[in-house]
Amino acid sequence: MAKLGKRTRAAREAFVGKDDVTVAEAVALIKANANAKFDETLEIAMNLGVDPRHADQMVRGVVGLPNGTGKTVRVAVFARGPKADEAKAAGADIVGAEDLMETVQGGTIDFDRCIATPDMMPIVGRLGKVLGPRNLMPNPKVGTVTMDVKEAVEAAKGGQVQFKAEKAGVVHAGIGKISFDDAKLVENIKAFVDAVAKAKPTGAKGTYMKKIALSSTMGPGVSISVDDAAGH
Repeated sequence: MAKLGKRTRAAREAFVGKDDVTVAEAVALIKANANAKFDETLEIAMNLGVDPRHADQMVRGVVGLPNGTGKTVRVAVFARGPKADEAKAAGADIVGAEDLMETVQGGTIDFDRCIATPDMMPIVGRLGKVLGPRNLMPNPKVGTVTMDVKEAVEAAKGGQVQFKAEKAGVVHAGIGKISFDDAKLVENIKAFVDAVAKAKPTGAKGTYMKKIALSSTMGPGVSISVDDAAGH
């Protein structure tokens, strides 16, 4: 087994016995022990009491974090004519139609969010096997298939985060940078948890939010109080 470095060992020791803490306590603990040489991302993982294989238990949605993510999001837009011009003016990084489809089919995906106007979906639909597994497929439920291209691009650039439950019922997302003020991170966490709570599917039975954990990119995780995070 690989030996742990001094910093990793010290960080893990600082987390011993710290479970089910408040959001504020978790943020302070993680920030105090985030010692990578870059500005780490604060990550949240929520274990939900759902089985996403059933349509009535799928959890997905979108949330605009009040303080953004601190990450530069590259946005691609499938659009033609005036809507393509609107996308460029709003700050989209890549705009195209068939040409963009061919680029993606060729294996080049230089974007983090994909938006499309409804008339482009026959083209985008051909990319399902490429974009689907990367959670990049435009979807009207999360506002990425829309005629309001300007708003969608600005939202993506402004710190909007999409979430979707994975096979085991886990929702995972980056919700800010360690360099953010504690209060701003706490605000982002509570906004994200609230959005997931509101996305509770009709088929969810029993306890919906089982466990919530926070960590920095390179650091250990700490579980937080579900009641505190949900504002109960």
